[in-house]
Amino acid sequence: MWKIILDALPSLLGGLALFIFGMNYMGEGLQKAAGEKMRHILKILTKNPFMGILVGMLVTTIIQSSSATTVMVVGFVSAGLMSLNQAIGVILGAHIGTTITAWLVSIKITDYAFHILAIGFVIYFFFKTPRIKYLGQVLFGFGVLFAGLNIMSAAMKPLAGSVEIQNLMASVSDNRILGVTVGALVTGIVQSSSAVIAVIQKLAITTTPEGLPLIGLTAAIPLVLGSNIGTTVTALLASVGASLNGKRAAFVHVITNTVGSVIFLFFVPQAAWVITKFMGDPIPAGSMDVAIANFHTFFNVVNTAIMLPLIPLLEKIVTRIYKGDELLAETSLSNIDPKVFSTPSIAMNLAVNELKQMSKFIQTMVAKAKESISNLDASAVEETLKLEDIIDMMKREVVDFLSKILSRSLTPRQSIRLTGLMRIAHDIEKVGDHCKDISEIAMNMINSKTRFSESAISEINDAFGHIEKITIEMRRAFEEGNMEAATNVLRLEEQFDEREKLLRERHIERLNRGECKPMAAINFLELIHYIERITDNCKNVAEAVMDDISRKLFSDADQKPLPVTPVTNK
Repeated sequence: MWKIILDALPSLLGGLALFIFGMNYMGEGLQKAAGEKMRHILKILTKNPFMGILVGMLVTTIIQSSSATTVMVVGFVSAGLMSLNQAIGVILGAHIGTTITAWLVSIKITDYAFHILAIGFVIYFFFKTPRIKYLGQVLFGFGVLFAGLNIMSAAMKPLAGSVEIQNLMASVSDNRILGVTVGALVTGIVQSSSAVIAVIQKLAITTTPEGLPLIGLTAAIPLVLGSNIGTTVTALLASVGASLNGKRAAFVHVITNTVGSVIFLFFVPQAAWVITKFMGDPIPAGSMDVAIANFHTFFNVVNTAIMLPLIPLLEKIVTRIYKGDELLAETSLSNIDPKVFSTPSIAMNLAVNELKQMSKFIQTMVAKAKESISNLDASAVEETLKLEDIIDMMKREVVDFLSKILSRSLTPRQSIRLTGLMRIAHDIEKVGDHCKDISEIAMNMINSKTRFSESAISEINDAFGHIEKITIEMRRAFEEGNMEAATNVLRLEEQFDEREKLLRERHIERLNRGECKPMAAINFLELIHYIERITDNCKNVAEAVMDDISRKLFSDADQKPLPVTPVTNK
């Protein structure tokens, strides 16, 4: 038995490698041709779970990988472009979409694998138009995929003649737990459930000398269920370094696949009976690959139907498991709604809500920037950089949303208010940039092992205390429309301008006395500069708020609309 296995192993592994390469190469070509559209669909058309399922099915069917879809979803959730609730629907849909690969394997077109491969090669290497080249890449990958299947099929034929191999397959048939474990482990290693299921299909249509399938349907089902568990490893790996909600999205993938597979494990004979009744009893040995494709689709459709009404519960479960700062978790632009463009006053109020959310992040960023520079804390640096990415994304979305309102009929007050909101978005985002700059100084100091003196650290903490006060007052001014708070911001900004000069002079004195190194002195001066810039941006926000209040822009019912001015990109 071992000689037969060792002889077949190189061809089996080589065929598997070609299958995975072909599938990935085909998916890569499809993503190049439609990747941005797929991302747009994922981002826009997932407002309810049912639509999310349909989108997940579509995207996974096109890019031929539920793992790739799930990884993409984890990235969107981490970036705040998609809520956790939306992500769960897309992940469930991806489970159904991935079954298309099993159906491709069951289609008897492997005899034309090299024809397809050759056509794809010619198109890819001899045509210059990107779209046509991508088509060639898809066909080439498709051909390689089936060429790999041919090699695997040829490698498996000698296995069918071994009594020991037949007994081994029988032991898997008799032990569902062993089947699930083998399927999960192999898929976790290979990182492709489609590839593992393709191998199972090829084993199933390989016949013994008696004309029986090498592996029956009841033995194949636990292996398929195990592969559905093993494929979750990819999403878990993608969640490393992701945001809190990104980790939650990946864990939803684990829960839905694992729970569904475990439930089905208790009903293997019943599932086999359903497939047998659907295809006819007995199922011909040559059609076992179709039977496995049928079961794979049946399992994922039923599992999705079970999980769909449980989406709110799944959200609660993963939120309990992954506890953390909900401020960081809720980064989705949930207030922005394109349907309200026709009512500028409402649209601007929604934008204000998003700007308020941005201001919350800014206050957190200031605290993290302080922690990173005062304690030279690398983890605080990392958190600051993640927050800065979120702020940048939110600012782009908010400004894009506001710019579309410009094409509407606005009153003079609305027009001025719109300009003010864009200015506020810019200044809030700049505060985030300066916090990032401060954290990068901290990381440079960590890497170069540079340290501030005790007196310098004391002054830094004092300076941060000042900007913490000014950001609190800035938020109060903006969120409450509070004139007193806005005035406080202006006063605090003026105070720090005077304090900045004193801090610079004291640090030069420390440098002259040899209390700090020249590199530390440069870092200190840059740090004070960035803190001063933060106070300037807070002042700008406060002035915009004061202007808004003084013009009474929240009451514009008596104003006549301005003429519509076309928006042009410069």
